[in-house]
Amino acid sequence: MFSPSLTLPRLALAMLLGLSPVVLYAATEESADLSVVRLDPQEQNGIHYVSGGIGLDESKALLQTQGYNLHMTFSTGKGNQYQSNVDVVIQSEKGSPLLSLSQVGPIVYVQLPANKYLVIASFNGHEERHTIALDGKSIGTLNLHWSE
Repeated sequence: MFSPSLTLPRLALAMLLGLSPVVLYAATEESADLSVVRLDPQEQNGIHYVSGGIGLDESKALLQTQGYNLHMTFSTGKGNQYQSNVDVVIQSEKGSPLLSLSQVGPIVYVQLPANKYLVIASFNGHEERHTIALDGKSIGTLNLHWSE
């Protein structure tokens, strides 16, 4: 059984890292050592985002990051291994490209206005397409997975 404070992003992270939710809960309850982790928030077309999550400290630092309402994680294979070489395009509901990222992941957080979006993520020539509606109040989560 896991604690109510084990949020969906933490549970997804546990699954992607192959950890039990209890182990991840214990690990994420301690703050990341931000002196050794460098998260570089970026901006493209007025849209703020951050990408990373390689290593436990960086993953924990991302989990502590606030202000982003779309959380995406990328994984491959039966073991749900994190994948960091993903190309992502986020389009408006009308199909206009808003954000185009190359070779990002395994975790990407984006700040978008409330609206519906199409997320197209590509890995090794295989594409995943997902529509997500962001209401401006809660966090939208996409866990994108490619079979090997």
